Amino acid sequence: MGKLKIQPLADRVVVQAADAEEKTAGGLYIPDTAKEKPQKGKVVAVGTGKKDEPITVKVGDEVLYGKYSGTEINIDGKDLLMMRESDLYAILN
Repeated sequence: MGKLKIQPLADRVVVQAADAEEKTAGGLYIPDTAKEKPQKGKVVAVGTGKKDEPITVKVGDEVLYGKYSGTEINIDGKDLLMMRESDLYAILN
C-alpha cells in the first residue's frame, strides 16, 4: 500500500483489517453473511501522539483490536478503520 492521503491526529491510528476467514478449521466454506468481523490488521498510518502519551505502534505493525473498535472509513478506495491507540489490544510479533 502506497502513502495514504490521511494523517491521523493525536493518538489515532488507521488500520487495514485482515481479510475475513473464508473457511473453518474443518474446511467448510463460510458464507459472506456468517463471516466474523476481523479483529486483527495492519497499521497503515499513525498520529503524532499526545504530549504525555507517545504513540507506541508504527506503520506496518500487525495488531489485535476489539470486535467493535474503530470507525470505518474509505480512503483511496480502501476500507480502513480509524481508532485510538488505546483501542488496540496487542502488537503481533
